[in-house]
Amino acid sequence: MRNGSTLSGLFCLFFLVLSYVVVVRSKSTIEPCSNSDSCNAMVGYTLYTDLKVSEVATLFQVDPIAILTANAIDISYPDVENHILPSQLFMKIPISCSCVDGIRKSVATRYKTRPSDTLSSIADSIYAGLVSADQLREANSISDPSVLDVGQSLVVPLPCTCFNGTDNLLPAIYLSYVVKIDDTLTGIAARYSTTITDLMNVNAMGSPAIKAGDILAVPLPACASSFPKYASDYGLAVPNGSYAISASHCVQCSCGPGSLNLYCMPASLAVSCSSMQCRNSDLMLGNVTMQKSSAGCNITSCSYGGFVNGTIVATLTTSLQPRCPGEQQFPPLIAPPTTVIRDSYFAPSPAPAQSDGAGTTVPGTTSVVPSTGSLPGFAPANGPTGSASDASSLVNPLASFPVVIALYLFFKLMAPSFL
Repeated sequence: MRNGSTLSGLFCLFFLVLSYVVVVRSKSTIEPCSNSDSCNAMVGYTLYTDLKVSEVATLFQVDPIAILTANAIDISYPDVENHILPSQLFMKIPISCSCVDGIRKSVATRYKTRPSDTLSSIADSIYAGLVSADQLREANSISDPSVLDVGQSLVVPLPCTCFNGTDNLLPAIYLSYVVKIDDTLTGIAARYSTTITDLMNVNAMGSPAIKAGDILAVPLPACASSFPKYASDYGLAVPNGSYAISASHCVQCSCGPGSLNLYCMPASLAVSCSSMQCRNSDLMLGNVTMQKSSAGCNITSCSYGGFVNGTIVATLTTSLQPRCPGEQQFPPLIAPPTTVIRDSYFAPSPAPAQSDGAGTTVPGTTSVVPSTGSLPGFAPANGPTGSASDASSLVNPLASFPVVIALYLFFKLMAPSFL
């Protein structure tokens, strides 16, 4: 009887330790917060089946045009919102990242359950590992996860980070990226024009080892706006190599290549919009005039200043630059995808060099461009300015230590029972 009790106790100890390891092992980067502000962020999403653009937008409760422009997809194609995107296509989805219960997350997404749905299938398949079944259960106070009512509306908490919108003192938007089986940190860094060191700092990693299912915060170089806080699009930032739509589809903004200056102009979708002409000028939003002089280049531009109370703010600015800038460069556009090419991702353009201070510059006329449950760990050294990741190291060597001890004790004490 004593041997039986000993064995039972050892088994309990063994599984308790294993459970402890599972609990403390962090899967994604967590950013603590203490205010009610929000920021622009992105999640990397792999389609689980063929879906229309509008269906992807419904999954995340975002504007379908915003998804297309974030991925530099040409929206001038007819009925582009109903274009069918292929299964396994990887896309960047723009979301709003808020402060909820002291950590950064996005809670604006709602999912309506269908027959045969389970929390696991919703988390792992439909949302491609961006959320876990346990997170869904906790966010929706579900006591019995085996019972889901058809048509039930579920909150889908998505991972996101803000880090004050900077990375190494430069504007950035953070992409929540789900690590795939064949991924390496080196490959991810190369794909998104960053470094292994930067990714390790941002994600508080103790080593460059990663595993499938981990969620990394990946900084994307971006063009930041300086709109007033009372503008509805305050805080607008556009990742380099892509576009964003604003002002009720009236204004399109782009970033790069080759510059981190935000450039905005009337959108091709603009139908019923407020005036986009700068006061006391013939210039329209996005127009620039340049005149060379002995002192340098006199530049007059009509720039976008935000969307305020339904009105597009167009601001006239003049400046003297040492030389006249070249024509505005736009991120290359792609046709709406119909197939998936292996290892093909909508990644940003190579990180641009800082501009020469010319500001937003374009020729007087331009071609039409489509408007497009973790425990805290240590903050990263030299992490994003003004903030720190509170995630545990994605590869935590201490997490395996209790397993080793448990196995040692288990087999040491079990051996006499079998002798």
